[in-house]
Amino acid sequence: MLTLVPTPIGNIGDISLRAIEALSGADTLLCEDTRITKKLIHILKERYQTAFKPEQNFISLHSHNEKEFISNLEPSFFEQNVVYVSDAGMPGISDPGQELVRFCQKNALTYDVLPGANALLTAFVASGFVETKMLFWGFLPHKGKDREASLLGALGSGFTTILYESPHRLKKLLDEISCEEPTREIFLAKELTKKYQSYYFGVADEIKHSIDANIRGEWVVVIRASEGQNSSAISQNDILELDLPKKVQAKLISKITGENTKACYERLLKL
Repeated sequence: MLTLVPTPIGNIGDISLRAIEALSGADTLLCEDTRITKKLIHILKERYQTAFKPEQNFISLHSHNEKEFISNLEPSFFEQNVVYVSDAGMPGISDPGQELVRFCQKNALTYDVLPGANALLTAFVASGFVETKMLFWGFLPHKGKDREASLLGALGSGFTTILYESPHRLKKLLDEISCEEPTREIFLAKELTKKYQSYYFGVADEIKHSIDANIRGEWVVVIRASEGQNSSAISQNDILELDLPKKVQAKLISKITGENTKACYERLLKL
């Protein structure tokens, strides 16, 4: 059997009893980083006196080797008790995990996914944006036209949209948002559940100047849907569902979102 187990995103106290039970009873642990998983298990042993199975097998499974690993899998591998954990948070959310689930589905294997810590939902609730429809955008491309098109897509999604961003590119992102949408409200959460957890609310230019000396750490960015998008009778998703050429879709989307038509068209071609 396969069990996907979420791990704390910062505060070790957020781990659930079910997660501890699954980790302690695993025969094999598939880990995004075996060093981090072993450190977590050491803490659980020391702090909570948890008894683990002796001689557990630790296997590295990350984004760079996931496809190769799964291509060599046999269904019999899951006759043992297998657990997958990413470094922090929910497997499958900007981390490996979904391909394992797909393998189990294709081979009629039993699997389970435990609920637990999750940065995107925590930040969404903390943002105070009352629109209940939200879209997870993940990480933007690092640079170039791909990044520009992806950001414009996030800004024009029609929903409250959530991004992950590294500290190295955070100010760049704030500059980009300020250039495209200077009055758009955003919410930033830094180091969720950790000692230096911080929240920032406002427009991008204001926030950029308030975090000058506080840039390190992991960041979640929540972009509020614009007023025009919330009141629009038709959304971007409505247009995408229509059987229309991409160029026509791009023109219609640009009308309701204000996104550059060419940039919108290039983004649609990548979908």
